Amino acid sequence: MRARIYRPARNAMTSGMAKTRDWVLEYAPASARDVDPLMGWTSSSDTQAQVHLRFESKQAALDYAEAHGIDAKVIEPHQRRTNIRPRGYGENFATDRRVPWTH
Repeated sequence: MRARIYRPARNAMTSGMAKTRDWVLEYAPASARDVDPLMGWTSSSDTQAQVHLRFESKQAALDYAEAHGIDAKVIEPHQRRTNIRPRGYGENFATDRRVPWTH
């Protein structure tokens, strides 16, 4: 079986970092999805595509894959740069600004 190990990216709709700290082991699809001609639903005979295992560290995920004979590929995450301004949010409302700030 082929699998990939990765850290999920944060949701683009939020600024939070929930569910991005753990590493995920996810199996590669073994068969293509089919469209049911009567209902139009997509289905697959591959049940491993539904399995998403979460681990606290990359090494734990690799150890699990090795113990169960899973050929796993590790995808390293892109590190996000922090956006820290010198004076922070309060700078928007400071009285000592040189340039007037308006909406």
